[in-house]
Amino acid sequence: MSNRYGLEIRAAAGPDAAGLTALLGETGIAVGAADLAARLEALQRDGGTALVAVEWGPPSGLITVSPIRTLEAPRPFGLITSLAVAAESRRRGIGRVLLKAAGRAARQAGCDRLLLAAGPDQAALRAFCAAAGFSDQGQMLARPLLKRGAGES
Repeated sequence: MSNRYGLEIRAAAGPDAAGLTALLGETGIAVGAADLAARLEALQRDGGTALVAVEWGPPSGLITVSPIRTLEAPRPFGLITSLAVAAESRRRGIGRVLLKAAGRAARQAGCDRLLLAAGPDQAALRAFCAAAGFSDQGQMLARPLLKRGAGES
């Protein structure tokens, strides 16, 4: 997709899964490489975009965005479902470059805005998003669809 100052931003692929598993592990998301590769493929098959930032070695960052249509707006919005930058790579502009690339991907998908959910306990993420031009528009609520005691399949 792009290469700037030794930083390559490109679509995530199956071989990235092992490095992305470690990156997501830093954020508290535990997922195996094979499962993550299948999730990346499903996301992209369903119209979403997964982009990785690679300097050298394993990925330094990841962003995923999916176009979402609603009845309230004539055009879809891009929902950022993952944004992670490796701890040793933070504060070097990688998150901003990933946001810019995700914005391009969302525009190509017909989206007119980006949304990202950040909880009140995620002060660093909220500050980063505010600095990147996001405005606070409330919070999302969630409800599981599985009955209590039912396992995932």
